Amino acid sequence: MDTGQDGHAAHRPVLLVLRALGLGDLLVAVPALHALRRAYPHHRLLYAGPEWLAGALDLVGGYELLPHSGLTGPLPALPDGAEAIDIAVNLHGKGPQSTELLRSLGPKILIAHKGPMGGSPAGPAWVEETNERERWTRLLQWHGIDADPQECALLHPAAAVPFPGATVIHVGAAFPSRLWPAERFAQVARRLSGSGHQVVFTGSADERPRAVGICTLAGLPGSAVLAGRLDLQTFAACIAGARLVVSADTGAAHLASAYARPSIILFGPVGPERWGPPPGPHRVLTRDRLRRGDPFADTPDPALLGVTVEEVLRAASELESEH
Repeated sequence: MDTGQDGHAAHRPVLLVLRALGLGDLLVAVPALHALRRAYPHHRLLYAGPEWLAGALDLVGGYELLPHSGLTGPLPALPDGAEAIDIAVNLHGKGPQSTELLRSLGPKILIAHKGPMGGSPAGPAWVEETNERERWTRLLQWHGIDADPQECALLHPAAAVPFPGATVIHVGAAFPSRLWPAERFAQVARRLSGSGHQVVFTGSADERPRAVGICTLAGLPGSAVLAGRLDLQTFAACIAGARLVVSADTGAAHLASAYARPSIILFGPVGPERWGPPPGPHRVLTRDRLRRGDPFADTPDPALLGVTVEEVLRAASELESEH
C-alpha cells in the first residue's frame, strides 16, 4: 500500500457504483463500468450489488464488491481503507430511492439521471424505451465521461471449461413469462445432438428439475445436465468455450455477447430493442406483434411462444455456416 510522508497509509479516493440487481443487469452495465475504470484510474472502485455476483464481478476487472441487494436498508460499512465516497454513480435506476441512498453517503460528485420534474440531481432525462447498455453509457457521456455501449468484453474465467466446444442450452429464466416450452427446448437439443453437437443444459439449482426433464425428453444422458452444479466463474467459462448458446433473454445470453460466442436469444415480454445483444454472432428470435409485455406474468409471453423449433434450428445452421 502507498504511504504518505508521515508514514501513514495514503487513502485512494473512492468511487461507488450502485447496481444491486442480477447477473444480466451487471452484464449490460459492463460498458459503463469499463468507462468509469478508465475515467478514474486512481480511484478505488466499489460495486454495490448482491454477494453471489462476486465471481462475475471479478470478470469485469478492477472492482471490489460491496454486498447489497435491492434498495432495502442502508449500504454496509465501507471496507478497510475506504473512509468516504468521493464519487457515487447510480447505475441502479432513475430514483428517487436509489439516488437518495447514494446521496446519503455524502459524495462530492453524484452521477445520476435528472431528478423528478427536472430537479436535483443534474443529469440526462430518463428514457424508458432504450437499450440498457446505451442507457448507462449515455448517462456517463452526459457527465463528460467517454463511454462505448459496445464495449462488453469480460476477462476470461480462470475456471476450466467443463465441456469445451459444447452447445449450451440455458433452460431457465427469472420469470415464467420468459420460459420457452420444455418440449421445444428438448426438440432443439435432440436435433442438434443428432447433427453432431455435444449438448449440455445449464440453469440455476432451482431450475435443475426443469433441465433434467428437458434432457430426458431429448433422450440425452443425465451427465449433460450442468444446471445447479456450476459456480458463476465456471458457468462463464462454459459459455466462453461454447460452440453455440441457446437461451432466453438471461445472463447466459449476455455472457455469450461478452465472449462473442454464437448465440440464439429468444425474447418474450421485453423486446430486443431494450435488452438485445450488441453486433456480433447472434440471432434474436421473437414475435413482436404478439407481445403482451408483462414481464411478471405467470405464463410465457406470446412473443416468445411465437418462436418455433424450426426457426431456432435454422438460426443455428446459419450461425454455423457463418462462423
